[in-house]
Parts: sequence; C-alpha cells; structure tokens
Amino acid sequence: MHHNQSATFRQETELATKSMRELQSLGSSGDTVERLRLLCLSRGATGILGLGRLFRIMDDDGNKNLNQEEFVKGLKEVGLDITDEEAKEMFEKFDTDGSGSVNVDEFLVHIRPPLNDARRNMIDLVFKKMDKNGDGVISIDDLKNLYDVRADPLYISGEESKNTILQRFLDNFETGATKDGQVTHEEFLNYYAGVSASIDNDCYFNLVMRQAYKL
Repeated sequence: MHHNQSATFRQETELATKSMRELQSLGSSGDTVERLRLLCLSRGATGILGLGRLFRIMDDDGNKNLNQEEFVKGLKEVGLDITDEEAKEMFEKFDTDGSGSVNVDEFLVHIRPPLNDARRNMIDLVFKKMDKNGDGVISIDDLKNLYDVRADPLYISGEESKNTILQRFLDNFETGATKDGQVTHEEFLNYYAGVSASIDNDCYFNLVMRQAYKL
C-alpha cells in the first residue's frame, strides 16, 4: 500500500493545483455549484469529504436534511465566496420537492465529481475487501490483517507503533476535528471520487487501485 500513498499523493497534488486554477479562471461569476466543487477539489481528495462532514455537523436533528439557514451557513463555513442571493438560489435548486430543506446525501452526489460504473465498482470492490467484518465501516481492526506495517520506515526505526501507522492510513480518508477512526463507505467513495477526478484514463485508475490494495 505504500505505492498507493505516493501515487495517490501525486494525483491529489495535481488535482488540487488544477482545480485551484480552474476556480480562479471561473471567478465569482461562474456557476455556483461548479465553484463549490472546484473549491472542495482544490483541497485535495478529502475536500468533498470535508464538506459532507461539515454539513452533517450542521444537521442538528440528524435527519440528513438542512434548512436554508443551515445550508447557507455551511457554504460560508466551507469558504465559498457567495452572496446571500446566490446561496438562496443554490438552495432552491437542490430543494427539488419544495419542502424547505435539502437532503445532504443527494446534494453531495451532485457536488462529487461524476464516477462511471467501472470506477465506482472498483472503489466498491476495494471497500468490501477492506471492511473485513462487513459492518459498513473500515476501522483499525479491519486494517490489521491487510496493511503490513513491517516495511514502514517509522515502524522499523521504532518511532511509531503499529496502531499509530494504521491510524495515519485511516486519517487519509478523514478531515479536521471530526476524525473518529472509522471510514464509512460514503467517505471512502467521496475520497476516491476526488482522486478519480485527476485521472483521465479508466485503465490507469484501475491499475492504481489494484496495485494499492493488492487486488
């Protein structure tokens, strides 16, 4: 999996740089949804993931729906340069049934870079392999038999324990203060949708995933 980390890191750097360039060239007059997508991707593959977690924190009652006030507040907290009028328009665009709320999951599907079936199937395959006990989340326990830390320089030198190294791997998929040591399928998908956005070729994406997770 060490090959994965360097390859994925390189893809992430390219993604962040490219997205930032596109965001700057769009300026404040561009489509608000596209600007939000690029803003997230300019933070690397965890950008979309961070947006999802931020919106879930805003969702006080846990019903996965945000009212207009929560939605607008979330957009501003994530750092999108948007007027109140633009934010209201964006809310109305995603409030498809006119209920006065936006479903977080549906909104994230629109913000996430599109994944074709082949790429999505590959991501699903990897997640299933990682989720050893089939409980729908990847935890340190799942990783213990999959991720061999013995070749890690920090393990060899005694600087880091096995658990610390495994936690560092999980941290790739989590952001900010909301890290809980468990990666859900959605978080995994959001992360690799970001990575996928920087890889034009399906075969190369497939190869990166297969090499990374020894499929």
